[in-house]
Amino acid sequence: MIDSMTLDRYETCASHVARVVLSDYSTSFGMATRLLAPRYRPHIANIYGLVRIADEIVDGPAECAGLVAGERLELLDALENEVYDSIRRGFSTNLVVHAFACTAVHAGIGSDLIAPFFRSMRADLDLTRLDETAFREYVYGSAEVVGLMCLRVFLQDARPDAAERAVLVDGARRLGAAFQKINFLRDLGDDARGLGRSYFPNVDSGRLGESEKREITESIRADLEAAEASIRLLPAGARRAVATAHGLFSELEKRIERTPAEAIIDRRIRVPDAVKLLIALRASLRWSA
Repeated sequence: MIDSMTLDRYETCASHVARVVLSDYSTSFGMATRLLAPRYRPHIANIYGLVRIADEIVDGPAECAGLVAGERLELLDALENEVYDSIRRGFSTNLVVHAFACTAVHAGIGSDLIAPFFRSMRADLDLTRLDETAFREYVYGSAEVVGLMCLRVFLQDARPDAAERAVLVDGARRLGAAFQKINFLRDLGDDARGLGRSYFPNVDSGRLGESEKREITESIRADLEAAEASIRLLPAGARRAVATAHGLFSELEKRIERTPAEAIIDRRIRVPDAVKLLIALRASLRWSA
């Protein structure tokens, strides 16, 4: 007879694989995640692992391997179905999917958040330009729902009242939206030249004027301000990490704001490692209690 330790070992291995994906793909998010309380840390890595694999199907190594859009769509559909099957069965042969499914069951993450995410990923396969409505829908599915997934992990043992929960939900969505908009700006040139995409509705592909940049950065600052107001309501074990992530992207926004619009097209704005560490230290000191 096989005891429960066999499944525990498999789940530990699956979560380890998700952490490897996180550490290999994101230094900033990885650093922030390390500031989480141990009970949250593997679940956030599990969410990141699935999100990253889906994104790599869209226009990463899958495209480099020669898969055309139709083949990548089949892979995305199969991945989404495998996620639902794994949640239902309690097992997947795909270790990243298995890790995410464990977190989904633990935190109550269902199709209400999973389906919009995959819908936005599919949109990337033939996306060239978005109008205002499509832009909001894309950002919600690609980024805001990820923030909401993380929030469900954080609130598993918390009992905020209705007003507090509303602030927390808005903060998670707005932080995700700010992250996505900043990444759109950082990748503006590559998206236009390499992928033929223009995410911002009022920005021509491969071109950005100062007025357009100002409008975008103002919306990012508004998102970040709304998100900051929610940090104090998070469980103590999540505040330092979320504050660090918030601080890192706030610093990116400031650097983008100081950079001439035409220069953003040609280089990706980054935060030096020393500055990242300082931001993490400040967040840790502020939210240590």
